[in-house]
Amino acid sequence: MTRPVADTVYGKVKGAHSGGVNVWRGIPFAAPPVGELRFRAPQPPEPWHTVRESEAFGPAAHQPPSSSSIRFGGTQPVFSEDCLYLNVWSPAGEQTALPVMVWIHGGTFLTGAGSQPMFDGARMAEAGKVIVVTVNYRLGPFGFLHLSPFGEYESNLGLLDQIAALEWVQDNIAGFGGDPARVTVFGESAGSMSIAALLAMPAAKGLISGAIMQSGAPQTMKQETGAQIAAAFLAELGGDAASLQAAPAEEILAAAARMAYKVAGNSLSLLFQPQIDPATLPLEPAEAVAGGAAAGIPLMIGTNLHEGYLFFRGDREGAGFDQSLKALELMLGVENLAELASHYPHNWEGQADMMTDLYFWDSSIAFAERQLAHAPVWMYRFDWTIPGHPLLDKAVHGAEIYYVFNTIDLLHQYGVSVSPELTALAERMQEAWTAFAHRGSPDSAGLSWPLYVPGERATMIFGPSIHVQTDPDREKRRRLLSAQQGS
Repeated sequence: MTRPVADTVYGKVKGAHSGGVNVWRGIPFAAPPVGELRFRAPQPPEPWHTVRESEAFGPAAHQPPSSSSIRFGGTQPVFSEDCLYLNVWSPAGEQTALPVMVWIHGGTFLTGAGSQPMFDGARMAEAGKVIVVTVNYRLGPFGFLHLSPFGEYESNLGLLDQIAALEWVQDNIAGFGGDPARVTVFGESAGSMSIAALLAMPAAKGLISGAIMQSGAPQTMKQETGAQIAAAFLAELGGDAASLQAAPAEEILAAAARMAYKVAGNSLSLLFQPQIDPATLPLEPAEAVAGGAAAGIPLMIGTNLHEGYLFFRGDREGAGFDQSLKALELMLGVENLAELASHYPHNWEGQADMMTDLYFWDSSIAFAERQLAHAPVWMYRFDWTIPGHPLLDKAVHGAEIYYVFNTIDLLHQYGVSVSPELTALAERMQEAWTAFAHRGSPDSAGLSWPLYVPGERATMIFGPSIHVQTDPDREKRRRLLSAQQGS
């Protein structure tokens, strides 16, 4: 069978067939951010004049080594500063322009890549009749070290990379069968936090027609905090900002790791994350969205029932309750959570539940409510568990991704066999996500999903049964809201 060739404004790319789907991997959407382009805003790639082979994934962004072999399917990709590549899955034989779903991966702004097996877009593209795009962006010190106070550098480079990928989609996705007027961004954890920022960034205006946020609301740091972290990093590196151009990537990564340990120790922290910055992200995303920055962009948002249990486990040594509480206060930007903490046991389960409730669930509700006046909003919660499993006995952070992409076959890595119940859940979730891309609503013939509105707060529960619940955990939500208003 003839391999698929698509036209881009930079040149032709030749992909591969995968079942009923055409796939192109490793397409450059920006120039390699190396040499003089290190710590600079992304620039367009150089055109090519022959047909570019696009069967293999491009390198992943530099990141700390993973303690698990699962992230990249038991193998390790090439890691490089030359990492600004994306991948496209398109149903074969489609004649009409299809909606586009652009996935922004998570990983605490430190790890991950669009090439992770769990993000394979083949089933979503074929079953949902959508174009799926997964992207890389610069991570850690390369993407979220904010050097704008130290000379001719830009901040929020990882977010600017994501915008460059969305601009590439506008200019090129028609050549792959996509409709640039219907682009839904979806992402999880840091990817979802990135989407919150994108909805507030002037440079992203007009690039997004719908947003799906999974387990992550706005997360930013103030300029002064970003400057302090950058200064601490430079001190650890042993040079000034000018020396960054010549420093080997390995030295930059090592200095970042040493600095992070000195600043945060074993506590959970996000020392590399988006920053409020006049040139790129002038307002807190929640404030910007409340003011209409994302007017007309439908939003689907949700969390998992036991988010925090990925980070806190009884068999894992970690920070004590008080130290974790201080870290949570820093991440949320609040001074004192002591009163709220009194409602949780002072053990690892209490730490996990506090993180679930405050960092993920409450902040997602708050963000949703800021968008309500400007566009329709839908809320979900993922409750599915596998009883007796050492990790998936809880609906932990990130567990829903396998079901959204219907890559549940990969759960064998966790010792899980795919059952008809798992298959049915994955199909229903994927149907809702792709329906949203098609129509700006997850409501479909097979799943009646009402809007999230004040008073009702309808929330779709994806668990042993799929059903709508009105204002779940109402009293807890009110307690969290009261504490926010009193702070």
